[in-house]
Amino acid sequence: MKQSSLGGKPELAGIAASVVRHCSPNEAVFPQLSHVAPAPGHDRIEGMELDALFDSELEEHAAVLASVREELRAPFRHLVSACADSIRNGGKIVLFGNGGSAADAQHLATELTVRFVRDRAPIPALALTTDSSALTAIGNDLGFDALFARQVQALCRPDDVCIGISTSGNSENVIRGLVAARQIGCIAVGFGGRDGGRMKEFADPYLIVSSQTTSRIQEMHITLGHMLCGALEKELGLV
Repeated sequence: MKQSSLGGKPELAGIAASVVRHCSPNEAVFPQLSHVAPAPGHDRIEGMELDALFDSELEEHAAVLASVREELRAPFRHLVSACADSIRNGGKIVLFGNGGSAADAQHLATELTVRFVRDRAPIPALALTTDSSALTAIGNDLGFDALFARQVQALCRPDDVCIGISTSGNSENVIRGLVAARQIGCIAVGFGGRDGGRMKEFADPYLIVSSQTTSRIQEMHITLGHMLCGALEKELGLV
């Protein structure tokens, strides 16, 4: 008998083959799913139920969008003006947040430094969520709450615009980043949600999306960010 590579023991190879033979691909990768059986008659979303979900999600999105249109026009104008003045004076836009907000920070920094609508001169922008060495060193040595404040202290200068993004308005590391920004003389901006949370004390302008649903808040944050990119391109005469 040809021996397997599993410790030279053919019986182990037989066991392994048996396990692989009796597992579906999903069970092999996600064994916990093999024990989850759908309730009788509920193994899929029915057409009417799916339509209701489709409509309710879009209706909630539309309602939050309407509140943003009503409530955030003035703070958005303030934001565009502050960012344009900073860029004209040799400053930059710095963005940071956690999770989905980190992704938004990176997304918007890229739109600014590369292009948004069409080719043009770059707009200086930086996301503080991309340097894995800095993030892990700060987290390990100083603690997660210092994640953005330390980078702001190292990389920012007076008149830069620091935009902290938090759907709850209560992310401690985002708040500390804004505090550090204010101490340096940067303009501390917030993108928040719900009732604004503790960031109300530290961000001006502060764009609060009045919703209790995280996904709706995130949708408005990226929309406002895209609007900022488009407005800056025009305000700075780049397009």
